[in-house]
Amino acid sequence: MLKIGIVGLANVGKSTLFNALTNAGALAANYPFATIEPNTGIVPVPDDRLAILGEIYETAKIVPATVEFVDIAGLIAGASQGEGLGNKFLANIRSCKIICHVVRVFHDSNISHIVDKVNPKRDIEMVETELALADIEVLSRALEKARRDSKSGDKAAISRVSQIEVTMEELKSGKTHVAEIAGLDLLCAKPVFFMFNLDESELVDQNLRDELGSIVAPSKCVFVNAKLESEMADMSGDEKAEFLHSYGIAEDGLAQLVRVAYESLGLQSFLTAGKKEVRAWTVEHGATAPQAAGVIHTDFEKGFIAASICKYSDLARLRSEKAVREAGLMRTEGKDYVMQEGDVVEFRFNV
Repeated sequence: MLKIGIVGLANVGKSTLFNALTNAGALAANYPFATIEPNTGIVPVPDDRLAILGEIYETAKIVPATVEFVDIAGLIAGASQGEGLGNKFLANIRSCKIICHVVRVFHDSNISHIVDKVNPKRDIEMVETELALADIEVLSRALEKARRDSKSGDKAAISRVSQIEVTMEELKSGKTHVAEIAGLDLLCAKPVFFMFNLDESELVDQNLRDELGSIVAPSKCVFVNAKLESEMADMSGDEKAEFLHSYGIAEDGLAQLVRVAYESLGLQSFLTAGKKEVRAWTVEHGATAPQAAGVIHTDFEKGFIAASICKYSDLARLRSEKAVREAGLMRTEGKDYVMQEGDVVEFRFNV
């Protein structure tokens, strides 16, 4: 499961977006929203292909891929030293694959800014500083242990001391992204993308979007309005599409967020389909057929024989496996096959 940590300063609309995204996702996909703890939610990955496959295979059981959001309390300056609540929860996002950094752009006199006025560049730097300081604290503890271990002449420990010292100096000098060190789950080593929370009128302002994008380049960006996302939370799929169209927007916040997270992490989906169920699975780009089979069950990878594969687009167009086979568009692939986005697969294996 893709796990996304959500960070940002206080009063940027983070909680509003979290509630809207999780609730909207659950309703749109007819998939139960699961609350693990107050700041964690699991929602389905939006994928229109699943409903089409459900019609073709005449099954009501549709199982989307899922994404887990971990939302922590808004950060303030000094969070790494214990100020505010955010620091208490930073450890919760160390296990996340990627960080979504929510940034306030909207103006609302009823919602105070924690500093003085809206300034996206400064606010981003404040959060990056707190994440770096939190990592420096983790590195300091790890350095003490590595130095103790290195006294015995352990080459691995000696190398680790050097690696930690270099990384600490990088963070202290202002670097905001560093290489991961095994076992530490450094926040500043994780991929990051930015979710800018705009005023309604700013959503289609391409010049503003370009300006904001330039601040965080080469990181990817998502542009939303938290109030609109909240309004869409209870809408049906058709109502939501019409609502988005009225604002000239192609995707809701959840769809944008998941798409950008997948792109940033180099992930893709493959599909399995039959009378029993239709399901989406997530693998990295470059994954082979046996590796994809292993996502379903480790025994499938160990006993992999072959995979019957067709493109989703061909199956959706021809409306049956039989028609796809007759058109010569169903392939049998072996262990060296590299999975492609939207492959519809049936694995053959022997355990």
